[in-house]
Amino acid sequence: MLGNMNALLAEQTQQLQLLVEAVAQLRAEISSAKKEANQAVSETASEVYVQMSDWALKSSGATIDLQRTSETYDCKENWGCRVLWFFRTANPPDTILQPDVSPENCWPLQGHEGQVVIRLPARVHLTAVTVQHISKEASPSGTVISAPRDIAVFGVDADGEEETLLGMFMYDVAEEAIQIFPLKNAPLPRAFSYIKLLVKSNWGNPAYTCIYRVQVHGKMAKPESLN
Repeated sequence: MLGNMNALLAEQTQQLQLLVEAVAQLRAEISSAKKEANQAVSETASEVYVQMSDWALKSSGATIDLQRTSETYDCKENWGCRVLWFFRTANPPDTILQPDVSPENCWPLQGHEGQVVIRLPARVHLTAVTVQHISKEASPSGTVISAPRDIAVFGVDADGEEETLLGMFMYDVAEEAIQIFPLKNAPLPRAFSYIKLLVKSNWGNPAYTCIYRVQVHGKMAKPESLN
């Protein structure tokens, strides 16, 4: 009797062990499938991203309209900031028009809200805007509270007299560092020479907001639409 019970217990233990191994294998397969799916989504997004023209690239002729752009953060009144920045000056606004997004290579605009106006190298029927910050893991401070949060995008005519709201978005620091925001009614029937990004808030830094890179996407206006 005791021998039969031991044999039954051993058999059940073996079956339980097989079940544990099967569950572990299933979890591994699910984890692998998730990684492959995430990689596929990331690769697809990267392909789309690479194929989009950037009309806010300094090397292509884009510039900053300094008269209509917020002031750069001045940390003279901040003792800690003075120590950290003693041997360097703050990056200028056109930093956001260049592909180098290494940590601290951003433009710090004064305060938690402000704006930047970009003159495009051509008149463009705008379709989307890309905003890029660094990740929390790459940040020297371990935080991304200086990242922009709520952003409004405007198309601006050549003389700056008229602005057209193209969209309002939130840059989410919990998502990917590169975030693409399609504009409403894109591609827009009207072409613009300037685009304005209005930062309405950031993620908690009251002193300054860091913008690493802005890209502007769209189709160049045809010659006949320039009149």
